[in-house]
Amino acid sequence: MVSESIWIVGSSRSGKTTRLINQFNVWMQNKNHVLEKLYTQGSQHSNSVRINNYLHIHQTLPGFLVLAANNENRRRLSDKIIAATQGKYPVRSQTPLGFFQDEVILFWPLIVKSLGLKAQFPVRLRPETEQELATKLWRDSLDTEILRRAGMGEYRLVRRALDLLQLAASAAIPCEDITTVLTSALLPEGNSLNLEPEFLASLLLHWRNWCLARGFLTYGIVTELYTHYLLTDPQYQQQLYKRYQGVLGDDVQDYPATTRHLFELLLDNGAVGGFTYNPDSIVRLGLGADPDYLSSLATRCQQERLTGFPQSHLANTLTTPMIELVREPMTLLQLPPTVQAIQTTSRAQLLRQTAETIAEAIHTRRLQPKEVAVIAPGLDAIARYTLVEILNKQGIPVESLNDQRPLISSPLVRALLTVLAFVYPGLGRLVDRDGVAEMLVILSVKETERVEEKKNEVLPPTPRIDPVRAGLIADYCFVPHPDIPNLLPATAFNRWDRLGYATTKAYGEILAWLTEQRSQQELRLIHSPRFLLDRAIQRFLGNGSNLPYDQLAALRELLETAQHYWEIDTRLRQTQTEAPRENITIAEFIQLLRRGTITANPYPVLPLGPLSNAVTLATIFQYRSSRQFHPWHFWLDTGSPLWAKGGAATLFGANYFLRNRLGQPWTGEDEQWAEAQRLKRILADLLARVSTKVYLCHSELAVNGQEQLGPLLPLVNACVSLEKV
Repeated sequence: MVSESIWIVGSSRSGKTTRLINQFNVWMQNKNHVLEKLYTQGSQHSNSVRINNYLHIHQTLPGFLVLAANNENRRRLSDKIIAATQGKYPVRSQTPLGFFQDEVILFWPLIVKSLGLKAQFPVRLRPETEQELATKLWRDSLDTEILRRAGMGEYRLVRRALDLLQLAASAAIPCEDITTVLTSALLPEGNSLNLEPEFLASLLLHWRNWCLARGFLTYGIVTELYTHYLLTDPQYQQQLYKRYQGVLGDDVQDYPATTRHLFELLLDNGAVGGFTYNPDSIVRLGLGADPDYLSSLATRCQQERLTGFPQSHLANTLTTPMIELVREPMTLLQLPPTVQAIQTTSRAQLLRQTAETIAEAIHTRRLQPKEVAVIAPGLDAIARYTLVEILNKQGIPVESLNDQRPLISSPLVRALLTVLAFVYPGLGRLVDRDGVAEMLVILSVKETERVEEKKNEVLPPTPRIDPVRAGLIADYCFVPHPDIPNLLPATAFNRWDRLGYATTKAYGEILAWLTEQRSQQELRLIHSPRFLLDRAIQRFLGNGSNLPYDQLAALRELLETAQHYWEIDTRLRQTQTEAPRENITIAEFIQLLRRGTITANPYPVLPLGPLSNAVTLATIFQYRSSRQFHPWHFWLDTGSPLWAKGGAATLFGANYFLRNRLGQPWTGEDEQWAEAQRLKRILADLLARVSTKVYLCHSELAVNGQEQLGPLLPLVNACVSLEKV
């Protein structure tokens, strides 16, 4: 019998997702299809399901499981399915890891029974909390000699070890078998860590068991539990079959290997499947994805190949010559005028000329800002600031795609952390004069005012204590102390008349509020620091109602982080015989934030207001992951060698856990081949996402002054340079 499942292969923007949704619609509307039991059997079995199910999840009708590579694509795919089907059919939209996590939490009693764990509700650890707890657990084992042999700091070594656990789980390798994989992969003469595989595996096994005993879940532990304890459990399998009669997987080339086991289990039980695969858009290779292992699912499906682009796409005319130029730099080819170069000597000149070229194109050619994307292999803070500053001065908004900045970079967050140090004892060493002055400026913001002529226009908030007067107060009224730092009344400053009425009044309000909060803390009337942060936001920042979106996102993330941190702390105190004092926990929280390990992720992803028509600024990884499309592309730092490198998108040891070469050493020849393939995919993928013009932006010298001779330099030499900006 021919399988009704389909496997759709095509390049970027060739219509794969649309074809997948249309096929889903056909399955749902075909009354003679096996999926008709979605409507005929649900009511017949609903009573028996309620009685016989060991774990009833309040779902009587089986539906479709819909998976996407990341959250942004998941939301977009879900919206398309709802629009195409008018929301008539039951679907569950998830990312693979999100699905694993929800299933592990939902069926936690099965795991508790199987592993003999303590019956307690599981708590997921954020990556930064995972890093901190693992560091504390392993600190006795990671002595100075171990770090010297590894040739790296404690933070980096812990991160690499935890990444190995995630990679092994994604490849469906049990934690106990990590030793075997590393032993064969890390040859004695090529062991970049200079550590025994048994030592690394023992650390990970200790960490895994420590977390399970306390009900902590990390991404790696979630994936391992789902693959080896839920997916093989007969009770769970019966529940899975009853809930899902079909599965859709979009861009499965970016899925971990363990998802293939889930798909095969559903297909073996008669479920129908629809999958799309893009060989040019393999983005998460090196982060746990295993495209070759997933591609073998094609043999179980009817295969379709979508070819060609709309005639307007540059991919039709540029992909082949560009790839040929990169592969054979001596080829005598001239790129068409749709590809132009912006060449300068220094990178500072390049950033300015690039921004001015964008501004000129928008102002003179009636180009919309949302039609332009600036893509770079890596975006440092200087490049982001320069481009945003120049374009904003021209009245052009810029959206940094998935811009993840450390929370501590927000002045509001720094001010609120200073508040903690003034209310809770024992934190005086975490406060300095500059921090006090910044806190006074932030907490003295005026109430938002409205312009009389335009009732709907809101003025930006302004502080009642300016930086100069805040500095004077910090100089003369701040009393440092290791346990109880203090602020004196304004009159302690001999020339307090220089502060002015508004400043003196605002400072008095802040001082009175801090004094009140300190007295309440002494009486144990503040449940946790998270509540104190919330009080400060409500009292001084208007509950965030009139703040810019980025500041509001930072405050929201701070509160969520504090809530998570003290939830973990409460769980830990239940198992500790001698719990640390509260001020120590708060100090560790502040130091964790100051290390810059926590980032704010604005939500929703879709930009609002002016940013809905903004120039997109992104790294290659961010842009390809989001599957966006723009008429105009500016490829920044085209001569950089980073275009062929995996960079931060490649975890240490990722190649050891690919199923087709499990445990094989990674040689220099392998790396050269991988870089050539990565560069070929990047070119094909980006050219499929641009329709009008590509600018190759190249500076002869990099930021560090070195000459840039990257693999894309032949493209710059083969196109027309932009003579007039």
